[in-house]
Formats: sequence, structure tokens, C-alpha cells
Amino acid sequence: QVQLMESGGGSVQAGGSLRLSCVASRRTYCMGWFRQSQGNEREGVAAIDSEGTASYPESAKGRFTISKDNAKNTLYLQIDNLKPEDTAMYYCAADNLPRCTYCTGGSCYTLTNIPPTAHYTVDYWGKGTLVNVSS
Repeated sequence: QVQLMESGGGSVQAGGSLRLSCVASRRTYCMGWFRQSQGNEREGVAAIDSEGTASYPESAKGRFTISKDNAKNTLYLQIDNLKPEDTAMYYCAADNLPRCTYCTGGSCYTLTNIPPTAHYTVDYWGKGTLVNVSS
């Protein structure tokens, strides 16, 4: 079992920055950040594997930076140039996927873009931290 505790959310104005943190009770092969805004499905934002290789879906490239401190078992998400559409609950995830890669049906996906049709269940979730961006 892995416990995940997020922090760092809050209310900010558009154009600002935030750094979210997630403390894990132990390491896993893969960790990531997801977000869910009201009325929308949860979407992947960033993932990082045990070697520190980061991956982002196209929609998150440029303003989101994932990193981790292995000594502290802490995962981070830096979000720059925040926009109102970034308003969401941000969730930390941990999974035992090697290299954050899941392969099924001849295709391979990173943790953050596994399609719903794959029926994949992420191993562990935090309770989330709320980010609210005002214009």
C-alpha cells in the first residue's frame, strides 16, 4: 500500500505559478499528476519514472514540469503561466508500471494517456489538492 499526500494548491491569478507537492509513503516505478475540473473526466498532466524520465501529453507540454526528490519521496508539479482553464483538482498518482509505460493490444501508452478503453486502473491515488485560477 502507498499513501500519497498532496499539497500546494490554492487560489492564484492568471499568469501566476504554483508548485504542487506529493509526499509518498514509499517509492514506486512510476508517479504522475492528473487533474479533474468540474464536469470533465480526469486527465493526465505529467508522469515520471524511476529513472527520472518525464513524459507529458501534448496538451501539457510547455507550462507543466514534473520532478521528484527521491531522498524525500516527494513528487512535484510546477505550473507556470496559469490559466483559468487550469482550475481543477490535481491528483497525485503512483503506479508499479515500469517506465510509466503500459502496453496492450499492440500499442504502448504512458501513464498519463492510457485510453479509457484499456480499462487500466492506476494503483494508488492521493486525495487531491485544489487549484483555482482567476482571470
